[in-house]
Amino acid sequence: MINSQDIKIGSCVRLDGKLYFCIDFQHVKPGKGNTIMRVKLKCVTDGRVLERRFDIGEKLEDVRVERREHQYLYKEGEDLIFMNNETFEQIPLNPELVTGVEYMKEGDTVELVVDASNENVLFGEMPIKTKLKVTYTEPGIKGDTATNTLKPATVETGAEVRVPLFIEEGAIIEIDTRDGSYLGRER
Repeated sequence: MINSQDIKIGSCVRLDGKLYFCIDFQHVKPGKGNTIMRVKLKCVTDGRVLERRFDIGEKLEDVRVERREHQYLYKEGEDLIFMNNETFEQIPLNPELVTGVEYMKEGDTVELVVDASNENVLFGEMPIKTKLKVTYTEPGIKGDTATNTLKPATVETGAEVRVPLFIEEGAIIEIDTRDGSYLGRER
């Protein structure tokens, strides 16, 4: 059990039979009355965000989670197969549970978040930045650099990314896996 005032960003709690991660919290001391905690929680299973209010000292059921690095091996049917880098155990996971899955290629390292009490995999997270090769893009128009114009480009995983006009086929670019935005190119 954890006290409500001990909740921090990244804490995992069980409410109404579901697991939630804290994404934001705030201690509120109104003019009169007791201090309360306003907490934004994100559901692990469906991704919905809810705001809850807790009195200071209220007990919540905390869940111990571990982040473990796994290597993405291949896709089998609908599942993605990941291998634990230490035990070499292979774990199937639904693609909907992996953030940034459209930018993931074979051999990438992914962090899987595991409920330590029952060893259930909750979800997977790609690193925030990844480097991918551009496989197709239209050629840029010479001299059209007055504005920050972007064009579509297809990367080696098949995902489409908006890139600046000077990016050509074969270039290695850095992408933010959270929103698919272009961050830069490799020299």
